[in-house]
Amino acid sequence: MQRIVVHCLIFIASCLFLADNLMAQTPAEHQSITAHGCQGCGTTMVAGPQGYGCPKCMMGVDCATACGNEARWQDMRPMNFDAYGPGGYAGPARLQHLARYHIRPGDQIQVVYLVTRRQENGQYRLMPGDQVSIESIADGDLNRGSLENGLLIQPDGSITVRLLGQVQAAGLTVQGLRALLEREYKAFYDDPSIDVTPVRTNTLAEDIRAAVGGLGGLAAQSLTVTVMPDGQIRLPGIGGVNVQGFTLSQLKREVNLRYAEVVVGLEIEPILAVQAPHFVYVLGQVATPGRIEMTAPTTAIGAIATAGGHLAGGNLRQVVIFRRAEDWRLVSTMLDLQGAIRGKRPTPADEIWLRDGDVVIVPERPILLFDQFVAQVFTNGIYGVVPFQGFQIDNGGN
Repeated sequence: MQRIVVHCLIFIASCLFLADNLMAQTPAEHQSITAHGCQGCGTTMVAGPQGYGCPKCMMGVDCATACGNEARWQDMRPMNFDAYGPGGYAGPARLQHLARYHIRPGDQIQVVYLVTRRQENGQYRLMPGDQVSIESIADGDLNRGSLENGLLIQPDGSITVRLLGQVQAAGLTVQGLRALLEREYKAFYDDPSIDVTPVRTNTLAEDIRAAVGGLGGLAAQSLTVTVMPDGQIRLPGIGGVNVQGFTLSQLKREVNLRYAEVVVGLEIEPILAVQAPHFVYVLGQVATPGRIEMTAPTTAIGAIATAGGHLAGGNLRQVVIFRRAEDWRLVSTMLDLQGAIRGKRPTPADEIWLRDGDVVIVPERPILLFDQFVAQVFTNGIYGVVPFQGFQIDNGGN
């Protein structure tokens, strides 16, 4: 009996060795050269130092050829799998991983300010801090301010002129202020002939830019803000802005609209400076369970590899993924990754991209669960408390 078992083991080992050798051979070793080219790939022979020969012909599996199903190893076909030589690019240009990035708490946004001095529509309206010059042909005593040092509009929006005292100027256009003074001075002059010249305008935009830190020239006119847990950022001149869930283009539009309500000719350009860290959690039968930071797009197998790989007792057929949906409800799925990790599935359908906050659980194999059950019940359980002493039959001393 022992001799039969030994022969069976030798036969199985021989089969495995043969299979490994077949798998180790490159597709080029299976090709045959004809006068017209390689039979497997159909590529044309090229001349080289060793004479004519086939170029490197590699076989591969492309999930795009499976018509929406998962491809199998028997679907291998000629593929330009080695397009880049030494010193070339690491890989072909890929599509962006995320179509649009949505801002979330913890992100750091660099806000670059630009004073354009441009008003898209309507006429400019004076505001506190602006300076004007007021002149009258009828009476030079009515003149206020000059082209070098204009009459300052006070924080309450008023200016002080002769005979009239305080006049509200903020909110008026230059033409509107001239018409107001002309109308008021007609109580004292038949033809006051008032002229208003803007000396310095749009001062709020300059104040905001100065608050940001760039006072002029080529100095950096930007600030970096962090999205708070409530999803808001705070900016000079407009205060809090809720930006959570916005794309950068939506953020730019929202902030520029908010600034347009209080200032003219000020625009911002947001730049994502630092992303908030992305974490996934890998638990169960892995070498180093715990929290893993995702610094790049990560798949389920990639997360398991980062956690030190799966242990021998891990049930890779039932890897569980817990995820929070957009409304924070809990969703989950179960993945079969065993074929992929063992190299039996070339394009596994269960290999998915992970999202921030996902929990990956590699459970134990059912046999380990059974072993634990045996240990708990029979070893550490009732029989551990009351040792089994076997059966004794009392036949009455007969």
